[in-house]
Amino acid sequence: MSWFIFSEVMFFAAFFGALFYTRTISVPELGFFSDTNTLLWSGFHESWPAATGPKAAPYTPMAAIGLPAINTALLLTSGATLTWAHWGLMENKRGQLKLGLLFTVMLGTLFLTLQAVEYHHGWTELGLKMSSGAYGATFYMLTGFHGMHVLVGTIMLATMLVRTMRGHFTPEHHFGFEAAAWYWHFVDVVWLILFVFVYWL
Repeated sequence: MSWFIFSEVMFFAAFFGALFYTRTISVPELGFFSDTNTLLWSGFHESWPAATGPKAAPYTPMAAIGLPAINTALLLTSGATLTWAHWGLMENKRGQLKLGLLFTVMLGTLFLTLQAVEYHHGWTELGLKMSSGAYGATFYMLTGFHGMHVLVGTIMLATMLVRTMRGHFTPEHHFGFEAAAWYWHFVDVVWLILFVFVYWL
């Protein structure tokens, strides 16, 4: 499981690297050459979120306040409820374990629902699409890839909840639960980094 999470870290490192390259290298270079190379990108001004292409429709960047901030609070809370469930398992408090897992699965499901609402808002009201220049591409690439991980993590934790109902885990033997918990905390940490660099800065 550690190696699997490490491989996922490398995936996200590549995507964050693409975001870093776009923001700090390619956009400034296009801005530097915009006065002399009008054929390449006429009237381009160096800024982030980057301007769209010559024929692309204008868009509005996604603000950090609102649904993204709510989703951040949901994921942080889910990390706390999962830790509470883990404590319940270690102390053999089955009710606490089940309730903590149930809350975590519900928070993960709510996160995914609000992300779908956010995508609809961005697509229909902000004009933010995959074709909206580098910003649109990196926004959907990073948030979508993370959303897929939240979906997988929610399914894993729901499976752990079913196993808990069947009495599969004890304080001494519970690797399945622990592995799913590691994965979920990894997803939480990635979202915090994503929230800062995609939505906030």
